[in-house]
Amino acid sequence: MKKFFLIFSVLLVVTSCSSVKTYNEQIIALHTVEDLQNDVDKLYKQLKKHHPKLYQYTSKSVLDFKFDSLKTTIKQPMTSREFYKILAPVVTNVRQGHVSVGSANKRFTRKERKLLKKKKFEFYDLDFEYLNHKLYVKNTRGKDSTLVGNEVVKIENDSASNLVDLYKTQFASDGYNTTLHNRFVGKNFKTFYYRNKGFVDSLKVTFKNEDSTFVKTFKRLKKEDKKKDAESDSNKTVKPKKLTKTEKKANRIARKKKRKFNKKHGYIASRKQYTRNFDFIGKDSTIALMKIRGFGNGPFKEFYEENFAKLDSAKTKYFILDLRDNGGGRIAEIDKLYSYLTDENYQFITESEVNSRIPFMKFVMSNTSSTGLKIVGGLLSPIIVTHNLLKTKKKDGKLYYRFNKFSKIKAPNPLHFKGTVYVLINGNSFSASSLLSTHLKANKRAVFVGEETGGAYNGTVAGIYKLYQLPTSKLKVRMGLMQIEAPQKQHPDGYGVKPDVEITPTIEDRKMNIDTELEWVLKAIEKNELH
Repeated sequence: MKKFFLIFSVLLVVTSCSSVKTYNEQIIALHTVEDLQNDVDKLYKQLKKHHPKLYQYTSKSVLDFKFDSLKTTIKQPMTSREFYKILAPVVTNVRQGHVSVGSANKRFTRKERKLLKKKKFEFYDLDFEYLNHKLYVKNTRGKDSTLVGNEVVKIENDSASNLVDLYKTQFASDGYNTTLHNRFVGKNFKTFYYRNKGFVDSLKVTFKNEDSTFVKTFKRLKKEDKKKDAESDSNKTVKPKKLTKTEKKANRIARKKKRKFNKKHGYIASRKQYTRNFDFIGKDSTIALMKIRGFGNGPFKEFYEENFAKLDSAKTKYFILDLRDNGGGRIAEIDKLYSYLTDENYQFITESEVNSRIPFMKFVMSNTSSTGLKIVGGLLSPIIVTHNLLKTKKKDGKLYYRFNKFSKIKAPNPLHFKGTVYVLINGNSFSASSLLSTHLKANKRAVFVGEETGGAYNGTVAGIYKLYQLPTSKLKVRMGLMQIEAPQKQHPDGYGVKPDVEITPTIEDRKMNIDTELEWVLKAIEKNELH
């Protein structure tokens, strides 16, 4: 038996290495015009087959023309990365933010990945923001905080402005709004650079600070060996005293308490920050601020139960919900949060339009799904198919999937907040955070401050996804399978939730560490309190 497992393991490693080698050879090879045109046809066929709102913002005739025109522009062989640069801008014409094209980048063997984990690329310590038509360093997780507030002029020989203009063509917002583009391109600049340039060991970046420019080279360096550092430090210092049983128990309890706190607040280790944050502002509990960075990290029920109980007990008058740069997440979490912010019975989402009676099987059986997932999906297919068939129905010639938990009428939470609500939004408020904002805006439950959300007021195609890999180029295309929307609608269609008070931050605000939107709210509250 041991020999069998050893042989199986060796075969698995050899097959994996061979697969990585074959894939890497294919993405750098020059693909024929015919094969690339076939990839275009395959992609458009998949979109028409699975996307329930393909022509919501762009007519069929226009999309047909866009994809046909793309095929005619392919007149010579090209690599997968070159193909990505002409394909992604065409796909953005769907104007659905959850439809995206991933580039084909080099894969690494297990041995290579193990070695890479021992290194750290300094460039990835930088966070960027695009403001006033310029790219700035917003934050740094490394030791060089002096870079914060500096403008990025060039990366190698490419001007930052040209790179930003290129990357903006490679993704879409929901509908016609434009606020997502400036926010998203800054927040995800490193990802776009990697998609377009691939793996690099160093980057030469030109910065501008006031009137002077300087160049800094970022390298891929070995990570500090914490274990060796600790051993080195222990040789220099006196060994800690031996703990008593009582002290050891206290430490275990403290560690357990910390783990529970981190889990509840959605701790992000790489950034040393929390997904969910709550605190009172000022000397008393009159004003509370809740910052939610996303709705997809860890358990959430206890966090909301605990903090809205605090609000109720403290008789808090003003509640500020910060959804800026919140890209979305789970319907379950925003439904739970909304139940604490409304004082009326509500239906959170309507039935979801779909293109198939078995959408979950379409997700499981994507050509990118692992063999293990497909096997499990095959074994459970009778249950999945039966469940899907019971949940879908045809109405007015269209198919709809019913989420019973979120589409039924529900009462507000007994501890719902009764004071004044302010919501901070920007172009990176997308998907689930836009859906939550739609409810609060439609029911006039909050004052919105900031800029139009990147996600649409009237819903988005998301829910579950199909990730399809094109046969020749190996580019992966993600598409939502369900239209997720609130009962409320606005006209015209294709725009986000708009602020009651429009405020766009400036680089001067960032340099002075001023939160412009939050400051406006605090002044508005102070003025209200004085009157």
